[in-house]
Amino acid sequence: MIPAMPAAASAPRSRQARASRQARQASHAALRFGRVAAMGAVAVVILVAGVWASWSSAPYVMLTKGRERGRVEVTRCGDDMCSGPYTPASAGSAARRVEMAHTVAVRKGRTYDVVVKPGTDEVLRSGAAGVLYAWAPLGGALLLASVVVAGGLRRVRAAWVLAGAGIALLTAAFVAL
Repeated sequence: MIPAMPAAASAPRSRQARASRQARQASHAALRFGRVAAMGAVAVVILVAGVWASWSSAPYVMLTKGRERGRVEVTRCGDDMCSGPYTPASAGSAARRVEMAHTVAVRKGRTYDVVVKPGTDEVLRSGAAGVLYAWAPLGGALLLASVVVAGGLRRVRAAWVLAGAGIALLTAAFVAL
C-alpha cells in the first residue's frame, strides 16, 4: 500500500485478493481430488486385470478336488504347445494324449504333475509350481500398479508394499518352476 493512499481504498483490493486466493485453493483441491480419483481408478483397473488374467487357470490348479489329476511326460514340443501321454492318478480319469502350454519351464523328456481342464485335453501344472505360475500375471499387475500408486497417488509406502508383493510372487514362481 502506498502511504499517500487512504486505508479505505486498499480494503476492497484485499477482499478481491482473498477471494481470488480462495478460488485458487478450491481449484487446486478439485484438481488434486481428480488426480487421486483418476489414478486410483487406473490402479484398481490394473489390479483387476491381473486377477482376471490369473483366474483363467488358477481355480483349476488351486481347487483340484474332483478334477482329473495325473502326470504327463512331454514327448513333443511345438511353438506354443507341448504334448505327451497322460497317466491318470485320480479315479475316473482316462489315459490319453494331452497338450500343455509351451513355456520356459516345460522341457521335452520331463514329467510333470498336472490337472486336466474340464472338457478339454489341455493340462495345467499342479502343485506349488502350478499355483505360483497361475498367479504370475497378478505379480506383474502388482508391479505395474506400484508405479501408478507412487507416481499418480504419491503414496510411496503403499507403492513399495505393492512392488514388494509383486516381486515376491514373481520370484517365487521363477524359483518353483
